[in-house]
Amino acid sequence: MEWIVLGVIVLLLLWLVVIYNRLVSLRQTTNQAWSDVDVQLKQRHDLIPNLVETVKGYAAHERQTLEAVVAARNAAVSASGPQQQAAAENQLSGALRQIFALSEAYPDLKANENFMSLQRELSDIENKIAAARRFYNNAVSEYNAMRESVPAVFFAGALGFRERAFFELDEAEKAAVKTAPQVKF
Repeated sequence: MEWIVLGVIVLLLLWLVVIYNRLVSLRQTTNQAWSDVDVQLKQRHDLIPNLVETVKGYAAHERQTLEAVVAARNAAVSASGPQQQAAAENQLSGALRQIFALSEAYPDLKANENFMSLQRELSDIENKIAAARRFYNNAVSEYNAMRESVPAVFFAGALGFRERAFFELDEAEKAAVKTAPQVKF
């Protein structure tokens, strides 16, 4: 009888070790996914000063728009954690949209090869950021689901496995996504 009880205890301990290791693995995947997002955002932040300088030469009197982009970039660079980073990046995206709207008002700017190259590069980085965000949010979802499932829920918090936040759009961005674009001919 003692051997059976000892066997059950050993199996229970092994099962808990497997669950713990799975949580550690998912936490690492989430950390790695956040690092991927961070790398893409850094590339975006590095590109923005070049874009601003290019626009400055053509739209010198659009100082307020350019200052808004620079301020949004600085806020995004100094943000920490997914929630602050998401808010700052959403603000930066809005400021960048204003820069590209300026290109419509300045045909010479729109025709500038440097501006067009920077715009293509930024578009490519935006696609990479979107992919990295999806991967991060998927990793967070999997981690949080494992953390909240039985039996992990009973000991995950005590072992330091905290819930992770998703990288989400702010309310203005959500509204913009839900609104269908208008096409006029």
